[in-house]
Parts: sequence; C-alpha cells; structure tokens
Amino acid sequence: MTEPVADLHLSGAAQSYLLTLRSMAGAGDPARAASLSRRLGVSAQAVSEMVGRLATDGLIVVRERHELELTESGRAQADAIFRRHSLLEWLLTTVIGLGWAESDEEAARLQGAISPRVEARLAELLGNPRTCPHGNPIDAEAARTRPKGIPLSEAEAGSEVTILRITEEAEEDVDLLSYLEQQGLVPGAIARVIELSAGRESIILRGPRGSSTMGLRPAGLIRVLPGRADPALFHKPPFTPAKPA
Repeated sequence: MTEPVADLHLSGAAQSYLLTLRSMAGAGDPARAASLSRRLGVSAQAVSEMVGRLATDGLIVVRERHELELTESGRAQADAIFRRHSLLEWLLTTVIGLGWAESDEEAARLQGAISPRVEARLAELLGNPRTCPHGNPIDAEAARTRPKGIPLSEAEAGSEVTILRITEEAEEDVDLLSYLEQQGLVPGAIARVIELSAGRESIILRGPRGSSTMGLRPAGLIRVLPGRADPALFHKPPFTPAKPA
C-alpha cells in the first residue's frame, strides 16, 4: 500500500497548479504559462506569480521554450494530492452519495485538510482502491500495472467496448462528467459503438442506459478496452454504495 506523502501546506491554488501540470504531463501536452492559463481559467499574471512561487519552492522548473516541468519533489506532491483527492471522491460518491461533478468540487476543498493518519484509514475503509472513481490510476504503482486502453474515438463501429477510465483532462469538463455518469458510462460499463462519423465528428453508443451521443473530441478523452474486460479491473467498495443525492 502506498505510504501517504507529507504535504508542504500548499494553498488550494498551488495544489490545483500541481494537479494540472501532472495531468498535462500524463497526456504528453507541453505545459506553458499560456496553456495553464487556459486550463485553469486564470490570468497570465496569476500564472506567472504562481509559477514563480512553485519554482522557488523547488516544485517546478522552467525548461527551454518556457516549458514547465514538475521536479521530483513536485511530482511526489502532485501524486500525493491526486491520491487524497481520489480517496475523498470515493468517500463522497459511495458513502455520502454525491454525483461525480459535485464530489470533484468538494474533494478539491478537502484534499489539503486531511492528515496522513486519516488518509491511511480512509484508504482502508474504502478497500484500498487502485483508481479514482473515474478509473484513473491512484498512484504510480497502479499506473504501471493497469492497461492503457485506447481512445473511445478510435473504437470500430459495431464493436463492443468496456469503459476503462475517464481521463483527468475529461474530468475538468463538468458537463461531460455529468453526462457520462447520467448515461452509466462509468469504468467497467459495457457499451457498443453504433456509429462513428468523422464527417459529423460524433459517435453514438448503446450503453447501460440506452443510446448516447458525443463529439469525437470528448470521446478521445475516454479510454476503453475492446470487448468485455475482466471485472476485477474495476474497484468495488466493501459496502453498499449510497444512492446519488
């Protein structure tokens, strides 16, 4: 089991920057001040000030072409924040019964407030999940051992797929997150690709709750496995989950 990492009493804003840089690195997207500004919805000046503070704290470095990169310490902090955030999302969705979008917002408020002791007990209570509720690996060990999947947008028409994970970039789209949850397109769900149209830039699925339609871009942010995947890949909490509020 992963040992909790002590935080540096980072502000909520600093934690958001580290999580976003972690997400961009995982997706292979170059991280610069302008892209951070767009992703976080903040001004260029705010980004510049925060980047300066994080660099001073040894959490990020500015590479050639002004690309931002997490240091080893910064990556460890970002991973620890993501783990706490994921555990809180499991608590909020399965025990309290909040929806995905609301639990993400509440977890962001709470992630800097729980102690390592509470984090460890929370993980035990939840059955030590290896992913967040959206299927993203909760730590580096899980990331190494779990399948990568393919973008839903690359699945063949007529094929059956299992939803593997909703990527961290997709998690930032509240409307998409809510839509997927409403349609039952959650990790472990089986769906069939009815139609994939490059011309209309859309994909139609038949999932657990009937027909669903989305654009190819958001579909590209969802990872799937061909056919019916092993149910053991998907975490089930060791109690009956609460119904969404």
